[in-house]
Amino acid sequence: MSTTAHAERRPDILLVEDSLIDVRLTTEALESGRVPHRLHVVCNGEEALAFLRREERYANAPRPTLILLDLNLPRTDGREVLAEIKASRELQVIPVCVLTASTDEKDILEAYRLGANCCVMKSIDAAQFIRRVQRAADFWLTIAQLPAAGENARA
Repeated sequence: MSTTAHAERRPDILLVEDSLIDVRLTTEALESGRVPHRLHVVCNGEEALAFLRREERYANAPRPTLILLDLNLPRTDGREVLAEIKASRELQVIPVCVLTASTDEKDILEAYRLGANCCVMKSIDAAQFIRRVQRAADFWLTIAQLPAAGENARA
């Protein structure tokens, strides 16, 4: 198999996170995980929606296989982004893993009501946060059966 063909099969992960520390930790978790991937990072809800809608500078953005979404974002809040993703016929099949530091049960319940596929608690302990992100990504990218890339647009 050629390098290009192998690269094309790598899942695209969209990380929507405004904390540079959490971006670094999540990147580290994914890079040390078992699944080769391409990571795309945006830092607010408006950029996330532009990426997913393939607007302007994101016109050639790939359709993500997995979305890692912080709830508390500037501009458009993560809850609004989640609601828009799950309201879209084209996007709703993409698993959304919410990353949150909130321990408020109402926030977790609201995320699930809006259609989150899972919620992962951010931890103050960096090693624990890295393990949590690795496990979540591992599940969604190696165990769960997901639609083939591009299939979600045709459904």
